[in-house]
Amino acid sequence: MRRLLNTLYVTLDNAYLRAKGDTLVVTAEGVKELQVARIQLESIVIFGYVGVSPEAMNLCVDNGISLVFLTPTGRFKARVTGEVSGNIHLRRTQYRWCDSEAKSLLLAQRFIYAKLVNARVSLKRTLRDHGDKIRSEHCQSIIELLGRQLQEVEKASSLDELRGVEGLASRYYFSALPEQILTEKEHFHFQGRVKRPPRDRVNALLSFLYTLLAHEVTHALETVGLDPQAGYLHRDRPGRNSLALDLMEEFRVYMADRLMLTLINRKQVGKDDFLEKENGAFILTDDARKVVLKEWQQRKREEIQHPFFDERIAIGLLPYAQAMLLARYMRGDLDDYPPFFWK
Repeated sequence: MRRLLNTLYVTLDNAYLRAKGDTLVVTAEGVKELQVARIQLESIVIFGYVGVSPEAMNLCVDNGISLVFLTPTGRFKARVTGEVSGNIHLRRTQYRWCDSEAKSLLLAQRFIYAKLVNARVSLKRTLRDHGDKIRSEHCQSIIELLGRQLQEVEKASSLDELRGVEGLASRYYFSALPEQILTEKEHFHFQGRVKRPPRDRVNALLSFLYTLLAHEVTHALETVGLDPQAGYLHRDRPGRNSLALDLMEEFRVYMADRLMLTLINRKQVGKDDFLEKENGAFILTDDARKVVLKEWQQRKREEIQHPFFDERIAIGLLPYAQAMLLARYMRGDLDDYPPFFWK
């Protein structure tokens, strides 16, 4: 296992990133806020309109540190990386499998099966811990419906059929999400997933966390030599990291949704931590983003027992662990791809 992937998140207004020797320095309004040695970093995620000096960009590119630029609301704008690394034979296999309906379907089934299993685990934990505070019958019915959808995932004979199964299962799962929100329900109401733009506080928080997760998965795939744009369930689209979207299906509930619920239920974010724009979109305030990022980093440092490796690893390494298993499967070192199941 590798050490926890180190990511620097820059959220300061009017910030500037520059190089100083072998370090990267973040300043805001001319005052130094942070200085980090480049050997401690593998990626930098920049929110908003932060300046980056040519020297800093050169230092990052030469040392394999990716720069990701996001809007203040967390939408992807650009990604700067150095030379493409990885085994060309591995990528050739990846591309050939993308052209195979059978191979694509097999992998897509693994990703979605894990997603639904993890969704059921999340609902079961809510029933166990808060059954007296929620509509238990509704949650139990959704758990049963998701169980039936697991069978449909296994029976799917085409990618289009699988997408239909996944779409229905997602609607089931999200219909039970409000039951897991235990505080300030009047302010954190949720009637379904709305992405662009997020029309409520829950969707705004989910979109922000999914952006962070997508970055982690993209970086993990690049680290093991896979092309994050060539996916199996999510097909090719210019500018979209389709394989990253495929693989992150396994982690959406465990790494993003559960953190969203924790932040709300522990009142670490409240109704005043969001801004409502003129078009009805909700976004996190600058201070709230810092709170979420702090908790996200803390969550990544926690450890779990990996179900396949049977050893304890940091949660932040889960995307790398699964990307590595996917690469090993493509190289023929494994008979099948073992997705991540939350136990």
